[in-house]
Amino acid sequence: MASTLQALMSSSFLILVLALPIANAFPIGKIPKPRFLNRPILHRWKNGHATFYGGADASGTVGGACGFEDPRKEYGLYTAALSTVMYKNGSNCGACYEIKCDNKNKMCKPGTPSIFVTATNYCPPGGWCSPPAHHFDLSEPAFTQIAEYSAGVIPVQFRRVPCNKQGGIKFTISGNPTFNLVSISNVGGAGSVKKVEVKGSDKLNYWTELKRNWGTKWEANATLVGETLSFRITTGDGRIIISSNVAPKSWQFGQTYEGINFG
Repeated sequence: MASTLQALMSSSFLILVLALPIANAFPIGKIPKPRFLNRPILHRWKNGHATFYGGADASGTVGGACGFEDPRKEYGLYTAALSTVMYKNGSNCGACYEIKCDNKNKMCKPGTPSIFVTATNYCPPGGWCSPPAHHFDLSEPAFTQIAEYSAGVIPVQFRRVPCNKQGGIKFTISGNPTFNLVSISNVGGAGSVKKVEVKGSDKLNYWTELKRNWGTKWEANATLVGETLSFRITTGDGRIIISSNVAPKSWQFGQTYEGINFG
């Protein structure tokens, strides 16, 4: 009996010794995050359709449901309005897509490479944009790059791709001393913004989350006037970037300030 008890105690001690290195492999709160959060997620090709709007100079794309004042100045002529299932209440504003015409259709321009567009607007339900369709209402210059103008609507293949942007993320603050709205544009990487936080230099010296008002416009439930402002952005693929001291203490409404961007 004694020998059996001694054997059991020895076995328990051995298991405890072997388990200790595993339990203490990482300090509490220091377990590494999955590596996939540090790089853009690759997306598979999907099937959809495309139409066009906005005129040959894309002037009709100005404004829109994402809140970009003039997409032509910010993103060029290759932009798109997304159908409901893709727009996702504005959470995909700023996302980038690679699109190619399905060459089985005779209205596709043969040998034309893919085009790359930025989502800057919403195509409301009705016709081709009704759920559950994956549909792009392209700017006219983008559409006619891959298909004949007379086609009207074409089958396409598309996939989500990382956004390669020049310069930094842009922050434009509008409103008044009691109501601040922050517009965010030129976001690299995923392009779309999932979460926005702001921190000031004085009274607001902690990260405060902003609420999506609509599109790329975020509402601050805090007083930002008189604070040097830093912003923390979480994009649609979970990556985080911090732009410290972007707006000086003397920032003004209507002005645009530029932070760092994803490489």
